[in-house]
Amino acid sequence: MGRFALQASNIPSWIVWLVPAGVTLGSFLLTGLVRRYALERLIDLPNARSSHQRPTPRGGGLALLLGFLAGCVLLTVLGRISADLLGLLLTGLPVGAVGFWDDHGHVPARLRLAVHITSAGAALMLLGGFSLMPLGVWSADLGWFGSVFALLWLVWLLNLFNFMDGTDAIAGTEVIFVACAAALLMFWRDGQVDDVAVSLILLAAATLGFQFWNWPPAKIFLGDVGSGFVGYTLALLALSDMHRSGGGLGLPVWVILNGIFLVDATYTLLRRMAGGQTWHQPHRLHAYQKAAALFGEHGRVVKFCAMLNLCWLLPWAVAASVWQQLAFPIAVIAVLPLLGVAIRLRAGRI
Repeated sequence: MGRFALQASNIPSWIVWLVPAGVTLGSFLLTGLVRRYALERLIDLPNARSSHQRPTPRGGGLALLLGFLAGCVLLTVLGRISADLLGLLLTGLPVGAVGFWDDHGHVPARLRLAVHITSAGAALMLLGGFSLMPLGVWSADLGWFGSVFALLWLVWLLNLFNFMDGTDAIAGTEVIFVACAAALLMFWRDGQVDDVAVSLILLAAATLGFQFWNWPPAKIFLGDVGSGFVGYTLALLALSDMHRSGGGLGLPVWVILNGIFLVDATYTLLRRMAGGQTWHQPHRLHAYQKAAALFGEHGRVVKFCAMLNLCWLLPWAVAASVWQQLAFPIAVIAVLPLLGVAIRLRAGRI
């Protein structure tokens, strides 16, 4: 599909920019309503693998999902988001639906994975496949393997956010950072806010409305409906950006922006598999979980991650955008210390 074409619109810009504010307010109010429902039906009880210490309702991500998609539909009507991109974003609905089902009771992993792969496959069909991998000033022609990579990218980031959503506010803080930073870099590059950037802003706005309820001590959790949906949507918008003419921000920048979650989840999974553990079972072995146990509270871990994002990863993402010929080695430099932290905290080790 290349670059998404926006429809002509005579709507004043100031009216359009009221939509993210409305999405934040709507997400905040909807989360309160979902919490009242979840207090009766969706209580997450602490267990040996939990990071929280008291029963807490889950499933709050439903409000985020509804607020975000409502904002996208409205801006499509106003001509600020293309119908093509809206169609792509709607492929996340089955991901959210199976997550909400799982929040109510256990859904077999095979069924969840089948839904995830089906949604990702549908998105790739709408994109028309994915063959060129942008790596800075040059792109690698991966042929059919490009679509395989794109499918794995969507499914992995979807599940990665589910794995990393184990400390109050950490997933929401990550979504807001990645979405806002990527949108700002797109604006800096193009001098305008296109529909991918607008969608990222709406995702951050919807997450912010939920974040008021999720800040430590959390009054409600995202649940699988929220963590899976935001991970999938971020991955999809990154893929949409890389699919456009010129390669968008490029894979190195997207890896840098998602660095904390990518490194922690990937290293922990590989370390557990190498150690012969049952890797698909819930656990408290991620680096961020071990840091929370070390600090004795969730808030300090979230603040540390936010500081790391703003003071370390964002400058490197800017550098990779400016010196695109060095984007790949810059990404390596940016994420290597994160790997060192995960190793130091003995992530993945019992």
